[in-house]
Amino acid sequence: MTEATMTSEEATRATAVQAKAAGKTLLKVSGLKVGYGGIQAVKGVDFEVREGELVSLIGSNGAGKTTTMKAITGTLPSGAGNIEFLGRSIKGRGAWDLVGEGLVMVPEGRGVFTRMTITENLQIGAYIRSDKAGIASDMERVFVTFPRLRERKDQLAGTMSGGEQQMLAMGRALMARPKVLLLDEPTMGLSPIMCDKIFEVVQTVAAQGVTILLVEQNANRALQLADRGYVMESGLITMDGDAKELLRDPRVRAAYLGE
Repeated sequence: MTEATMTSEEATRATAVQAKAAGKTLLKVSGLKVGYGGIQAVKGVDFEVREGELVSLIGSNGAGKTTTMKAITGTLPSGAGNIEFLGRSIKGRGAWDLVGEGLVMVPEGRGVFTRMTITENLQIGAYIRSDKAGIASDMERVFVTFPRLRERKDQLAGTMSGGEQQMLAMGRALMARPKVLLLDEPTMGLSPIMCDKIFEVVQTVAAQGVTILLVEQNANRALQLADRGYVMESGLITMDGDAKELLRDPRVRAAYLGE
């Protein structure tokens, strides 16, 4: 598509994507391999996430997406390859250590503390911090982003719906002030209405300037939200590029959109 044939909206988006593409690389994965016993789940993947981007990693079940996310955050040991965060290798470091540097993941399944209140869960998200004023300010920002959490702040997390727990898990992650936020299948198991709400929240968080790596089975919605995308198949990255261009690609549409 040439500049002459672009609509004003497309031209604005292209400019924004180019600006982000020129930004600082916050997360870089190079030749990453991860195995389970004798099974090689991730076979040497390369990708990067730049400051201010929302990057989507799509693929079918078993493609290696969640395994990749776990390896990045130190919850699963990796084999060959390297993982760099803020220009330094973080391979082999634990998740508890990486959170302090700003690499935070909301895992598949949410993992909220069911016997604690919403407020207590959010406070745990800030456990590495000691700036009381900043914590209070961020708590308020979370409540503004997720009004339902404010309404139920004294409710036990285990009594909430799956969608509400997902909001809580995301809010808890934001309390750590992430430089890169990793979201692993945030809409899994949710109703269509709640999926729509979660996607709206992801878009809102990205608009606040949070850099996001999103793993999501709903390829259509994930690529609609993203600046760039990567397609993962059988442990390998098979396609990458501008998210809207991937969304129009006939191979992506045939494989993931049923067309």
